[in-house]
Amino acid sequence: MAGRVPTGRLTRGTRLGRLAAGQAVRGVGTRVAMIGQPEQARRILAERSALQAAQQLVTVLGGMKGGAMKIGQMLSVLDVDLVPESHRELFRVKLAELRDSAPQVSFAAMRAVIEDDLGPLSRIFADFEETPVAAASIGQVYRARLRDGRSVAVKVKYPGVDQAVQADLRNLEFFSKLWKSALPSAADADVLGEIARNISAELDYPREARTQHRVAARYRDHPFITVPDSIDELCGQNVLVTEFVEGRPFEHLRGLPEADRAHYGEIIYRFYITSLFTDYEFCGDPHPGNILLAQDGRLAFVDFGLYHRMDPAHVDFERTALRAAAEQRGQDVYEQWVTRGIIDPDADVTPQECLEYIWAATGWHLLDEEITITPELATGALVLAVSPRSAEFRGLRKQLLPPEHIFSRRADLFTFTALGQLRATNNWHRIAREWLYDEPPTTEIGCATAKWAAARAALTQPHR
Repeated sequence: MAGRVPTGRLTRGTRLGRLAAGQAVRGVGTRVAMIGQPEQARRILAERSALQAAQQLVTVLGGMKGGAMKIGQMLSVLDVDLVPESHRELFRVKLAELRDSAPQVSFAAMRAVIEDDLGPLSRIFADFEETPVAAASIGQVYRARLRDGRSVAVKVKYPGVDQAVQADLRNLEFFSKLWKSALPSAADADVLGEIARNISAELDYPREARTQHRVAARYRDHPFITVPDSIDELCGQNVLVTEFVEGRPFEHLRGLPEADRAHYGEIIYRFYITSLFTDYEFCGDPHPGNILLAQDGRLAFVDFGLYHRMDPAHVDFERTALRAAAEQRGQDVYEQWVTRGIIDPDADVTPQECLEYIWAATGWHLLDEEITITPELATGALVLAVSPRSAEFRGLRKQLLPPEHIFSRRADLFTFTALGQLRATNNWHRIAREWLYDEPPTTEIGCATAKWAAARAALTQPHR
């Protein structure tokens, strides 16, 4: 790619329309069996169809960048494990190109963006590696060294990506067709509106820099988690400079022994899930590309363009529903959902159906026993949650998830898919009880984290 992102609405809309049509045709006769039936779906999903779909997503969405590629990245963790096992790795690698190895923009074009924001590279950087270390939906990341010796990551927007994203957002009807072919309920106007707002927010690098600085301060000296700090004076509208993390990618974690995968799985759970229910804020983009194993053994989390604060009342609404489901109080769940307008009281939906739906989608928080999260289990839960079209949940087809819960539920489900790729084993309910019932931690990681938090709190308390 020579350094130009297609920005015209007509051009981008035409590409998306063709992609959506192709996905819809390929999906006929296969998607019905996917929900809750991974074995049957795996037999039905044709190898050629799957690989063609992956190639098309990489070529069209990866080449377009912007909002279209962000959706491609979201899709890249979904259907991998419904492919026949003999071809699963090839399919996963192909879709991973959207996440990790997007088509690159030339360094000359990217250098112009950097210098427009910061001035000449030689004035700020002692060294600047021209080959990017990562490529994301709206920019590329480079490694550099400041004149004071610090190693930094430099995230740079693609030239023209702001206009490209705005063109994507004006083409929401095309997004609707694309998502509908894989995840039908994602075509809902409120869902698309929330996605649009969050994709737009990702373009705001100064906001992301402020957020990352705050989160880095929160986790400073944490025993298991590290967040690279942003360098405020070097962050502009199109460039975001942060500390560089020396570490290994998520792929390395997948090859570790079971005990190590359980250890890191719990840390991932606590960063993405526990933070929502205890701090009322969370990272809405939990995928493997944002997780690194740092040299000191901690997990490093990067990319805070989709970091959310959530109204405590909305968080407590979710907590109340999950607690009722854990205690098998289906009638309470039903009444809560009717009151909130999630389901129509005149619809053919029963309290038991509400209860079983929650367990199918989020039961990993509720079952008090060890669970090994497999890719098949995670994908099945995600597809069921966003498209409850199986016979067991026919009445919930038209459920209306309030927009304020869209990204918290997405964070939950995509954390599940990340842990599925890790094949992590744990009693997740024992960890969840800390935020579900405000109980003290029972795991080593939980106890060490609580001790660290107490020590920090003592240091910040005013002396009497």
